[in-house]
This record gives sequence, structure tokens and C-alpha cells, in this order.
Amino acid sequence: MAVDLAMTVLLLLLMARQITGDDAHEWLGAAMFVLWLLHHLLNRRWYAGLAKGAWTPMRAVQLACNLLLLAAMLGVMVSGVILSRQVFGFLGISGGRAMAQPVHICCSFWAFVLMALHLGLHWNMVLGMARKAAGPLPRPAAAVLRLAGVAAALYGVYAFVRNQIPSYLFLTTHFVFFDYERPAALFFADYLAMLALFVLLAHRLTRLLQAAAHRQTRRR
Repeated sequence: MAVDLAMTVLLLLLMARQITGDDAHEWLGAAMFVLWLLHHLLNRRWYAGLAKGAWTPMRAVQLACNLLLLAAMLGVMVSGVILSRQVFGFLGISGGRAMAQPVHICCSFWAFVLMALHLGLHWNMVLGMARKAAGPLPRPAAAVLRLAGVAAALYGVYAFVRNQIPSYLFLTTHFVFFDYERPAALFFADYLAMLALFVLLAHRLTRLLQAAAHRQTRRR
């Protein structure tokens, strides 16, 4: 969980290249790469279990999300190495920058969306660990938190459109627009809200798939 939390924080910082600066962006990207490798090492049993057990719709959705996220992260990392002038500058890569730039933008935003969906698909586990650590919340507090999550997700829809995210996901533009007059706090609020949006969508999908599986089991 500590690794996943660190990756989530790094993800938000990596989306703010215009705020952190190019050098810091590269070092943060290198840190994300290390944590990404560690994440896969810690979850190596998942790979070992791919050929075992029954394939349910929930399991198929998780696998699809994981494979798409893997492809997006590989695209980000390879293009990032090609574009690097600080961390990987010693490699002396001089070609491919024209292609790497749009690939890096497209894969970065897909990685953001897919990491949020990946987190949402495992949100029940996150909630379970939170309850185990802090104990069950009183009903009013739980209701307030749920309401805050829905409100954040609704704002995330607005932020998704305002920040022109679809144009980066589908490469209708090759340059990321950034409003330098807007406070950094609002930038991070937008991306946190978008993160909440995709976490909530994936979590709701999980609940629907689990309910459908339960109904099917009862019919048997």
C-alpha cells in the first residue's frame, strides 16, 4: 500500500510538468519507473495465478485494465527515455524525438486514466485495509465521505472537459495546454477530482459485476 500511495502521489506530480520543471519531471519519472518495477515484484503472485481458477467477468475486466495500463506505462517510459536530456542523457539518443513527443503525451494521459481505473477496481481492498486500521466509521461520517466522493467525481467530469483531456487521449493535439495564470492548487484539485471520477466509475463497475455474479450463483 505504501508503494501504491507513493505511485499515486508521483502520478499527480508527473502530470504537472509545467509546475515541477523538466529536470524534476525526469527524476520523478525515473522514481515512478523504480516503484512500478517494485509494484510488479510485490504482485508477482498475480502473474503466477493467471492460468489458474475460473475466468469471471470481473477477472477479465481487471486483466484488460492491467494489460492496457502495462502498454501505456511502457509507452511512457520508452518515449520518456528518448526525450530525456537529464536522467538518461548519457545514452546519447538523438533520433526519434519527433515521434516520441506525441507518444509520450498520449500514453501519459492514458496511464493516468488507467491507473485511476486500476485503483478503483481494487478500491474494496483499500477500504477494507482502511477499516482494519481505523475501525468502522459512524454512519454519518461514512455518508459524508460518500457524498464528498460523489461531489469530487462530478467536478472531475467538468475538469476532464476543461483540461481538454480527450484531445490528449486521442492525439487531436500534440501539445499540452497549461494555464500559467491559474494557481497550482487548482491544477492539482482538477487532477485529484479526475482521479476520483475514474476510481468511482471503476468501483461502481466492480459492485455491479459482483452483484451480477452473486445473482448468477443464487440461480444455480
